[in-house]
Amino acid sequence: MNGTVPSKSASWLLGFGVFFGLGSVLFGTVWSGKAPTQPILFNHAIHVSSGLTCEDCHAGALTKEKATLPGLDICLGCHQEAVTPKPEEEKIRAFARAGREIPWAQLTRIPAHVYFSHRRHVTLGGMKCAECHGPMENLTEPPRRPFRPLNMDDCVQCHQQRKASYDCNDCHR
Repeated sequence: MNGTVPSKSASWLLGFGVFFGLGSVLFGTVWSGKAPTQPILFNHAIHVSSGLTCEDCHAGALTKEKATLPGLDICLGCHQEAVTPKPEEEKIRAFARAGREIPWAQLTRIPAHVYFSHRRHVTLGGMKCAECHGPMENLTEPPRRPFRPLNMDDCVQCHQQRKASYDCNDCHR
């Protein structure tokens, strides 16, 4: 170096390059990684159009802290015998014959230090499942990522909009 200070345009260009370079790396790491593959290409749209609700398959969504992913027994309630000739449906009975639960990949994880209750949010707070999980009724195959990231800023913003308490001890263990 010759001891001169870089021009403003050179500094701006360097900053721009670093910002977008790091952003690309971080975005690529978070969003282009291999998304989990579900064991069955579940079609939410067809099930919802048949009259099923979220809680028909996701037990506890209205009454418990945690909503469950559908167990084999839930699926076999309708699919013990073939309803359609689709191979995805046959996978349900194959899991049953093998004596195995369906190994759904869980997409949304709540940190261990956070207390979250579906019952409190859906039944008492009047929230719709789609507010956090998106328009599942439109999906013809399983989502590959959560509809929205779950982070504290989003939670606090929602609590403020609904005039719900956002005292630390309400959500943090």
